[in-house]
Amino acid sequence: MHILLTGANGFIGSALAAALLARGHTLICPRRGPVRASPSHGATDANMRTFALDFADRPPPQAWRAALDGVDIVVNTVGILQERGRQTFSALHVDAPIALFDACVLAGVRRVIQVSALGADEDAQSAYHLSKRTADAYLMGLPTESVVVQPSLVYGPGGASARLFDTLASLPVLALPGGGRQRIQPVFIDDAIDAMVALIEMPAGAQPPGAQVVPLVGPQAMSLKDYLATLRRGMAMTPAAPVVPLPVAALRAVAGVAGRLPGSLFDADTLDMLERGNVGDPADITRLLGRAPRGADRFIAPQAATAARIQSSLNWALPCLRIAMALVWIWTGIVSFGLYPEADSLALLARLGAEGDFARVLLYGAALLDLILGVLIITLRGGKRQALWLMQFGLIAFYTVAITIWLPEFWLHPYGPILKNLPMLAALLLLYQLEDSSPGQGATRWTT
Repeated sequence: MHILLTGANGFIGSALAAALLARGHTLICPRRGPVRASPSHGATDANMRTFALDFADRPPPQAWRAALDGVDIVVNTVGILQERGRQTFSALHVDAPIALFDACVLAGVRRVIQVSALGADEDAQSAYHLSKRTADAYLMGLPTESVVVQPSLVYGPGGASARLFDTLASLPVLALPGGGRQRIQPVFIDDAIDAMVALIEMPAGAQPPGAQVVPLVGPQAMSLKDYLATLRRGMAMTPAAPVVPLPVAALRAVAGVAGRLPGSLFDADTLDMLERGNVGDPADITRLLGRAPRGADRFIAPQAATAARIQSSLNWALPCLRIAMALVWIWTGIVSFGLYPEADSLALLARLGAEGDFARVLLYGAALLDLILGVLIITLRGGKRQALWLMQFGLIAFYTVAITIWLPEFWLHPYGPILKNLPMLAALLLLYQLEDSSPGQGATRWTT
């Protein structure tokens, strides 16, 4: 079949594209940038073609005319969790999809499948759910075959949801809203994709399970606390992490500030959606799959447990290590600027052969450098910060050698001020080795 697939760069869209290409379908994909899903499983370049179109531009129905020529099925997977600049709910979830749906009717497309979200129903309150519901309702009112699929939390390798919840599950202590009592029903990415492929390949005129709205959910609902405990067991982490309940009312105030931070996944809407719950009836996806969807206890394969445990632990441990390193340099600079007696600092420099104004230049120049290094650790990203780790390694190594030569008694100090340079050097090598050298990459990315 000829299928027009939107959102092929996203998590769900790219997985669906790969599955459809593997089954011999031809894809037509609008794009803002290079499409991430590449032809595979014997597919050739002829199985996929792309054309330039940005949902943020709110393209009218006529913009789709040429792309829809000969298309059998249209699948819209475009979605954002939070608005950023031109990427707004009204543009990406409402105006652009509605124009596409109108174009599908005019072009005689056999079936349109809209990837919405669990919770985009008559009880929807968040801007995210309301925008999805608007497009869903419009599509279901058109004179064409249409199916709205509503995924719950989708777990899968490379997904932002999986990364987020794996990271939370690996924390030594879980601080959760209300103690993690919220109800969720996560679904594995392969099950969600297989169900969508079944809907796409369903014969013309066939009635999908559940009529026009199909929840894509796991086999059973569970609390957020239990979900994280299940993922923790899947990563072979024991014992269970203690849970600290956080007052939801206080978190709302925090969410209002956090939502303004670049790359943050936490805001007032996401907290409200979590509090509402995210569950549905698994009967439809079970009929589509011909089996029950896999449970959360099977999300992490046994052979992947070690890698998942290491990666999820690094997701929070590396930022903590970076912050600790930054604080070391910043505090050292502050102390050298006057909290430690200047006379004592100059006396130490005198033993290195530096006296008078030259010693003061060294003292305050080094203090300023320490402060700059601490600030740069916080502000730089990617390859630039990678070079910063090497600079710090060289500086600490130089200080260690100099003190060893001229002030060797510090090796015998009971608090080990020089001995502690050794774990600092090891930590800097670790940070250098694990630093993402791709410019502009954040720690967590959310795509749908």
